[in-house]
Amino acid sequence: MQMETLQKDMIAAMKARDKVRKDAISTLVSAVKKNAIDEGCRDDIKEELVDRTILKELNTVKEQLETCPADRTDLKEEYQARYDIISEYAPKLMSAEEVEQVLKEQFAEVLATKNKGQIMKTVMPSLKGKADGKVINQTVAKLCES
Repeated sequence: MQMETLQKDMIAAMKARDKVRKDAISTLVSAVKKNAIDEGCRDDIKEELVDRTILKELNTVKEQLETCPADRTDLKEEYQARYDIISEYAPKLMSAEEVEQVLKEQFAEVLATKNKGQIMKTVMPSLKGKADGKVINQTVAKLCES
């Protein structure tokens, strides 16, 4: 996802007076900018950084949705709307089968050790942002057992 796309969509939401959409996209834009400053690439924001930030924000909203009290329907609706909007921008993540295929193709040597910690340490940098960490963890555990 390009930073420019987020900014254009935020402006479009402002013009349409869509407050919920504008707020959700605005949250993403500010989170991306903050991460870019933290990593020292304020002017040249890479797509990988934007995608990683979007996934992190998506997880945050998902957590809010799950921990929200059942009797607070107003909050649940707000969190659900925000989750749906952020989901539109989230990169498509790899499935468990795709993760397993990548692990077997690219990391066969490390898989042979059956050392889960070592495998995770090796594969996470290349799969971060492309697949959910839980999916990677479960796939590695499954491959270590077999």
